[in-house]
Amino acid sequence: SRRLSNGMVKSVFKANFQSLDSIRTFVGQSAQQAALSDRDVYAVQLAADEASTNIIQHAYGGEGNADIEIECEIAPGELTITFRDQGKSFDPASVPEPNVKASLENRKIGGLGMYLIRNLVDEVHYGTSEIGGNTLRLVKRAESRS
Repeated sequence: SRRLSNGMVKSVFKANFQSLDSIRTFVGQSAQQAALSDRDVYAVQLAADEASTNIIQHAYGGEGNADIEIECEIAPGELTITFRDQGKSFDPASVPEPNVKASLENRKIGGLGMYLIRNLVDEVHYGTSEIGGNTLRLVKRAESRS
């Protein structure tokens, strides 16, 4: 990973499931530097894990020779994580809220990723870039209710 100016760190990971440990470590360290609580650090790691898994499965359609670029913007009590991929575009707004009250047998496979992410962080922003690919930005603030 390389340190950019003013509390920014950026790293590129291979879009495969073996990268998830490294991604969790990378965002966890950034969250600690932002002085987030242990509980918030864990929430950020879980959200990053879900986001990365979504990118691998949906944007790239499974493991391949692609990359996920992750940039962390560290400020006192606030962490912004930006994921960039070159996969096919995906609109999280099109994902219906899962019926979390349904029994496990009746629940659709998947679909919990975005729901989980929205419950773990304070802000979720999604965009597609002009040059192709997707951008997902998550913001986590210290002492949040979630």
